Amino acid sequence: MGRVVLLWVLLCGAAQASEMMDRLAALEQDPAKREQAYAAAEERILLCSKCHGKDGNSKRDYIPNLAGQNPQYLFDAFEKYVDGQRTDFVMSQAAKLLTVNERVSIAYYFSQQKVVPRAAPVVDKALLEQSAQRFATVCSTCHGEKAMGHDGFPRIAGQPREYLTHALQRYRDKDPSRADSPMLAVASLLSDDDIPALTAYLSQLQP
Repeated sequence: MGRVVLLWVLLCGAAQASEMMDRLAALEQDPAKREQAYAAAEERILLCSKCHGKDGNSKRDYIPNLAGQNPQYLFDAFEKYVDGQRTDFVMSQAAKLLTVNERVSIAYYFSQQKVVPRAAPVVDKALLEQSAQRFATVCSTCHGEKAMGHDGFPRIAGQPREYLTHALQRYRDKDPSRADSPMLAVASLLSDDDIPALTAYLSQLQP
């Protein structure tokens, strides 16, 4: 029975992701629908904006930017908070207040915003070059050569360094709230020196 339930969950997840991509494709092809989705999102992001900013640029260094983020990844993250695959005191409740259409609209809205570069601390050039090599070895396959993300993988370029550090540490520590993430295996490859080096590199990457 357990395998049947798991298969059902996976199929439902795949169907929902496919539906979401169809809706996004429809938005891309229809300016009127894009405008409607954008306007609908602006009415529903009041709660989001308190932490992530109205333009998707976070107000606190431990909270991720949503601006310029891959819309498929944003929608997938919403769904994981809704069904409990991810847990967070705020997001687990906020995601459940939104309909599927609203989650699609908000994912689209934030994907259209521009990242505002943060003032980054000066980092040794040799360290950045070393970090770039480590990124290319461990991270670029999923997140892209410039860490811009694609498909279901997030953009991590230009994210706040504090947020990136905390996220990598949670994955390496096998935080139960991220139990189904492929990042658990990846983060296990990182040393204590890799994490500060990678976060310094990624926080300074801009489009």
